[in-house]
Amino acid sequence: MGYRAVLFDLGGVVVGSPLHAITAYEQELGIPLGSVNRVVIGTGQDGAWSRLERGELTLEPFYEAFERECEAAGTPLSARTLMIRVAGATVPRPAMLEAIRRIRAQGLIAAAITNNWIAEEGSAGALGHLFDLVVESAVEGIRKPDPRIYEAACARLGIAPGEAVFLDDIGTNLKTAKRLGMTTIKVTDPDAALAELEGMLGFPLR
Repeated sequence: MGYRAVLFDLGGVVVGSPLHAITAYEQELGIPLGSVNRVVIGTGQDGAWSRLERGELTLEPFYEAFERECEAAGTPLSARTLMIRVAGATVPRPAMLEAIRRIRAQGLIAAAITNNWIAEEGSAGALGHLFDLVVESAVEGIRKPDPRIYEAACARLGIAPGEAVFLDDIGTNLKTAKRLGMTTIKVTDPDAALAELEGMLGFPLR
C-alpha cells in the first residue's frame, strides 16, 4: 500500500517511556506495580491525569488533585516527584530521530500525536521541528484514545486515516487508530518497531 504519512506518539516511542519511570517510582515506594495506572483509569475522564492532559489543569494544581486521588486509592505518593521522574525519562531515541529524518527525506509526512500537558519540558517543544505537524492533547483539549484527536491530525495533514501508519506504545491508543483505518505498530522494542515500519514503507530507516 502507498502510505503518505507516519504518525508517532512521543513518550515511549520517539523518547523514552514514562511508564518505565512510573514503575521505577512505584518500586521505590514499595507500592503495588500498576498503582498509578489504576488511579488514572479508575478516575476516568474527570480524573486529575485526564484533566492535565486535556489542558484543564496545569502542573501545580494537578499535583494536589492527583495526590488526593492516590491517597483515596490507598497508594500515597508525591505527584511532583512522579512527574520529575517522568520528565527525566523522556530522552530522545537516536534511532527514532534518524527514522523520522529518513521518512521526510523520502517525501513522506512525519507527524506526532501526543498526550502531554501545559509547560511540559522535553516533549513536543523540543522535538516539534522534527515533524510536519504536532498535535498535542493539552492544546486540543482532547486526549488519545479519543478518535477526534486522530481525525484532527489527518484533516490538517490532508490525508485519509488509511494513508497513515501510527506508532504508539499503548494498546488502547492503537485500537482507536486501527478502527479509523490506520495501519498500527505497537512499540515495545523500538528496533523491532522500526524493522516492521521498514517493511511497510519499503526503504531503510536505520
